[in-house]
Amino acid sequence: MRPWGFFLVRGMGVTFGRLFNGFWQGARRAAGLPGTETHGSGATGVFTVQYPEERLPIPERFRVLPVLIYEETTGEPRCTACGICAKACPPQCIWILQAKGEDGKTRNRPEEFSIEANVCMNCGLCAEFCPFDAIKMDHRFELADTVRKGRDILNLQDLLVSSEYHARIHPKGAAKEAEARARKSAPKPAAPAAPAAG
Repeated sequence: MRPWGFFLVRGMGVTFGRLFNGFWQGARRAAGLPGTETHGSGATGVFTVQYPEERLPIPERFRVLPVLIYEETTGEPRCTACGICAKACPPQCIWILQAKGEDGKTRNRPEEFSIEANVCMNCGLCAEFCPFDAIKMDHRFELADTVRKGRDILNLQDLLVSSEYHARIHPKGAAKEAEARARKSAPKPAAPAAPAAG
């Protein structure tokens, strides 16, 4: 049988151990010693990030709102206004109007592309289902402004970002896409000649 104060002393030991560990890890981080992660599963101790002066690195898979990619070479968006992203969107916050030429025929590009930012649930299904890699999830989360109304619907010009920007914030994903495109556009090897009948 344990004495009455055993669990009280044990709990205080855990509390003071964590308090000491927080100060110890903070001192190690301040000294710049290796193995002092400030985020993720390897982080220990108590730490505070002095936001906005100090920022943690954003993981590649972090996502906020969708953006449309355009190619720097042509300046044209990759979007063909197919509407698959709007159909895949669970809250139905994407609206697309396909462009028309002077002859009245539809063109494979959007004239209008809007996303209602307040309704978007940041699920990423639009980016996942896009067959042209035209819509991607962005990392920009500081979207507050002083305008009371009118900034909740993002139009085509608000959403356009370059493919270079996307490659910078998603280096692994962009490398995989580039590799898949190169494989797809590579010439197929010629079929071996059939042996001559003898």
